[in-house]
Amino acid sequence: MANRRSFLFRMALFSKVRPLRWGVRELKGWPWGFLGTACDRTVTNMVTEGRQRERTNQKEESSQNLGFWRERLADQMLPLWRLNYEEQLKVKFESLKKNLETLEIRLRKIGAGDPEPTTARSERLCSLLHPFIPSPIIDGYRNKSSFSINQGPDGNPKTVGYYLKSWGGSNIFCVQPSHLKDIPEKHNQVAQCFEAFLQQSRLGHFDSCKVGPWHELIVRTTFLGHTMAIIIFNPQELSQEELCVQKEEIKEFFSMGPGAVCDLTSLYVKERTPRHQQLTPFQLLAGEPYLFEEILGLKVRISPGAFFQLNTSAAEVLYRTVGELGGVDPNTVIFDFSHGTGATALSLARQTSQIFSMGLVGQALEDAKWTAAFNGITNWESHTGNVKEILSQLLESQEDGRSLMALVDPSQCGLSNRVVQNIRNCKAIKTLVFVSCRPYGKSIENIIELCRPPDADGNLLGEPFVLRQAVPVDMFPHSLQCELVMHFTR
Repeated sequence: MANRRSFLFRMALFSKVRPLRWGVRELKGWPWGFLGTACDRTVTNMVTEGRQRERTNQKEESSQNLGFWRERLADQMLPLWRLNYEEQLKVKFESLKKNLETLEIRLRKIGAGDPEPTTARSERLCSLLHPFIPSPIIDGYRNKSSFSINQGPDGNPKTVGYYLKSWGGSNIFCVQPSHLKDIPEKHNQVAQCFEAFLQQSRLGHFDSCKVGPWHELIVRTTFLGHTMAIIIFNPQELSQEELCVQKEEIKEFFSMGPGAVCDLTSLYVKERTPRHQQLTPFQLLAGEPYLFEEILGLKVRISPGAFFQLNTSAAEVLYRTVGELGGVDPNTVIFDFSHGTGATALSLARQTSQIFSMGLVGQALEDAKWTAAFNGITNWESHTGNVKEILSQLLESQEDGRSLMALVDPSQCGLSNRVVQNIRNCKAIKTLVFVSCRPYGKSIENIIELCRPPDADGNLLGEPFVLRQAVPVDMFPHSLQCELVMHFTR
């Protein structure tokens, strides 16, 4: 939600770069490490305009000026949208350079880092951080959008969009996102049709007081032209008969009613129990149970709850970068510690000797199995359980002479300490490729543990990893985020 801090963030965007403090764990707002400078010619004008907007906020928000709310939503969701794309990449690149420098300082304080560094630290940093690889698609790149349902600033109680908080904090609104640059037209079309359905529904809306059944709409699309809609609602005190009637109304609306224009491939509902905020399994109302995508010649299955990169075209760039940095060839064995559907590792299967994916569970595991079988990939295996034992068994059964690489692409929660220790203590792993869309917080704590000297407690016994290259890939144009691919050796 936006508040007065959103103005400060916009001002910081055009002020001196503030590198993120890598050791801070409790960051909850925007990743300050991505804030940087724009071209000098824009600074004065943007600061002046920002101050003028702040002075008129109370007057504007008391009216029903939808343009005002739309602009505020864009500032909240896509803080770099006012800059051209070249300037956006400059902001991100300069901040990443500062952050890598800060990381290096922290590593050196604990005696970690390259044992033979160059004399000029600035030259070494430049050799570490490569130029940004831009996203092939700048606008409308998202393949997944999650919309909330609440009262809009115009008084519509069933507006489908994104939450926005008033400057005073007394009101919460939902603003339609059709103007946001990252959302494709198909997502907006489904959101608008669902809003039309809500208008004719006898049920209420899901507001900030947790009243009403409607909670969220998720839209997923693929380059193959598939569209999946997932409606999440709170059944409250509705009887099973009333629930069935409501589901049939949704199905009829999107199958034969006005919503048929969306041409949905899949229509799901998911119930949310407010007492424990639990979610029931996905319920397929109409269409196919899965989406399918093609990426780097690979047909990938995607379940409704499975993770997949938000920018498909940039994901292809990301996967190629991982393979190139890791030096993947027919002599390489990959230990994959990535979350999601295993697409990163599976995209490299034809280039490598063997892939072992660790820790895939649930729908993600089933999707990965289907993808491997459909594409005729026979050198991929999935393993669950104790990573240390699995690694030991796999290493004992493997032939000598093949290089071992660890591929790490964790969720926002990062890797568990146990997994980090297992990777670090597996002496046969000489190469590590670490992919992070949040190169701060838990991910950096993981990197510190992977690179620090062996400890006296005996938890970290293996030789530490050393960062050799860092390649930023822009997966999220107009936003403050990117994917950073880091190459380590030892």
